[in-house]
Amino acid sequence: MADYDVVVIGAGPGGYPAAIRGSQLGLRVACVEKEKLGGVCLNWGCIPSKALLKTAELARKITKATDFGLSVPAFDIDFEAVIGRSRGVAERHERGVGSLFKKYGVTHLTGEARLEGPGRVSVGGQTITADHIIVATGARAKTLPGMEPNGDRILSYREAIVRTKRPASVTVLGAGAIGLEFAYFWSAMGSEVTVVEGLPEILPREDADVAKEARRHLRKAGIQFKLGTFVEQVTQQGDTTVTRLQDGTELSAELTLVALGITPNTEELGLEEAGVTLERGFVPVDSSMRTNVAGIYAVGDITPQGGLAHTATRQGEIAVERIAGHTVPDLDYSNIPSCTYCQPQVASVGLTEKAATEAGIAFKVGKFPFLANGKAQGALEPEGFVKVLIGEQYGEIVGAHIVGYEATEMIAEFGLARSAELTADEVLHTVHAHPTFGEAMYEAVAQALDRTVHI
Repeated sequence: MADYDVVVIGAGPGGYPAAIRGSQLGLRVACVEKEKLGGVCLNWGCIPSKALLKTAELARKITKATDFGLSVPAFDIDFEAVIGRSRGVAERHERGVGSLFKKYGVTHLTGEARLEGPGRVSVGGQTITADHIIVATGARAKTLPGMEPNGDRILSYREAIVRTKRPASVTVLGAGAIGLEFAYFWSAMGSEVTVVEGLPEILPREDADVAKEARRHLRKAGIQFKLGTFVEQVTQQGDTTVTRLQDGTELSAELTLVALGITPNTEELGLEEAGVTLERGFVPVDSSMRTNVAGIYAVGDITPQGGLAHTATRQGEIAVERIAGHTVPDLDYSNIPSCTYCQPQVASVGLTEKAATEAGIAFKVGKFPFLANGKAQGALEPEGFVKVLIGEQYGEIVGAHIVGYEATEMIAEFGLARSAELTADEVLHTVHAHPTFGEAMYEAVAQALDRTVHI
C-alpha cells in the first residue's frame, strides 16, 4: 500500500486547500512545501498587499478629513511600521494554515519535492509513495531580457512587498493588477510613481470603459502613466534606476518594479521525466485537473487556466473531491471574477463589451454611476460605475464590470447570478437593501432594460 492516498506538492492557495479538503474527505494526505505555508499568496502577494492597500486607503481618507467635517493634524507615515503590520498579517495566516493541517491531520513535509515517476515523490532524499500526486507549485515573477530584477533597486513583487524604506520615486513596469496595486500604495505613501505599459490602456483584460475610468482617477491621485510604449532596458546606476523606453524616453527613479506577469514553476520537478506534457512551461489539464499521466494532477498557476488564487483553490478542491469519488460540477472558467484592489477598485466577471461583440452576442448595456448612489455619496466615494451586459434573447448576464470603492466585494452577486443562470428580471425582483453600494448593481440592470428611476 502507498504511503499516502494523495501527496500535494506546494502549499499555496491551490495546494493547501486541496490537502485540507482531501483530508476532510477521509484521504491520507501529505503536503510538501519548501518555503512558507500559504505560498506566494499568503506571504508575498494577495494577503500582505491588501494590508498595505488598506493603509493606503486610510492615508487617502485622512487627507480628505475636512470633507467629512473633521480637523486632523498633519500626520507622519512610519513606513517600516506599515510594512511590519502587513508582515504580521501574513505571518498570522501562515500559522493558521499550519493549525488547519494539524486540525485535519494533513502531514506537512518541508523540503524540495521531485517526481520520480507516477506515484513516487522524493523529498529531501527520502522517497514517499502516493496513489495520486497533485502538483501545485505556483508561479514567480516573469522577467524579460534587459529588465531582470536584481533585488537591490530593480525589484519584483517579492522584494518590493517586504522593503521597509519608502522610495522617493518608483517606475512601475506593467499596468496589470500587481503593477497598479503597488503604484497606488506607493503613491498614497508619498512616492512619485510612473507606470509604463506597452499597450494603449491599463488593465488590458478589463472592459475598455472601466480601464479608462480607473486610469482617470488614478491619475487624479497623482500617478503618471506612459502608455503605448514598450521598455527596452532597465539599468541601475548607483542609487538610481534608469528605464529606457522604445520611444526614446528615459525615466529615472529610486526603484523600478518589474510587474510583467508570471512564469510557472515547472522546472526541476521531474515532470517531463515522468512523462507529463508541458506547453510553453504550463501543464495542460482536463476538467478533473488530470495531466496526461495517470495519477498526476496539476492545479493553479502552473496550468494554462491559472493566474488567480481563487481559481487555484477551486481547482485543488475539484481535484481531491473527484479523487475521493465525489461528483462536483466542472469549473466554469468563463465565470471566474477578476479583481484589482487599488482605489477605485476594479472587478469583473464574464465577457467584456468587445468580447461579446466579437462573439456575435446581441446584448443591451446598463450603466449606473456611483455618483447617483446614496451610500457612495455619504462615504465620499462617488467615483466609478457598474456596467452590465444583458443578453437580448434570454436576458442572461453576459458580463458585469465594476469600477468603484466596493467593486471587489460586489462582483460576487453577478458571479452567482451567472452561475445560477439567473436573468435580468430575477436580479430586479431581488430586493437590494437601501442604502448600499450594491444597489448600483440593481440599478445598472434596470438601466439596461429602461426601468431605472434614479438616473
